[in-house]
Formats: sequence, structure tokens, C-alpha cells
Amino acid sequence: MTLTQKRVMILLAVILAGAVLGRLAVRAVMNLLLGGTLLGGNFL
Repeated sequence: MTLTQKRVMILLAVILAGAVLGRLAVRAVMNLLLGGTLLGGNFL
């Protein structure tokens, strides 16, 4: 595996991790604003 391939793989892994953590952060903020439960359940 060349250095360029390694860089691309690392970049994809970082992008994927960032997307997952970003979605979790948005869910946590919305959870606080709406007063719901973070891992499922009813909002009201």
C-alpha cells in the first residue's frame, strides 16, 4: 500500500468519525432543547 493510499484511508476514517460524532452532538443539543431522552423514548 502506497503512502497516498494510506492518506486516503486515514482521511476517510476521520471524515466518517466526524460525521458520526457530529450527528451525536446535534442529537444531544436537540435532546436538551426538547427535553427528551437521548436514546429513544417520547419527547412529550
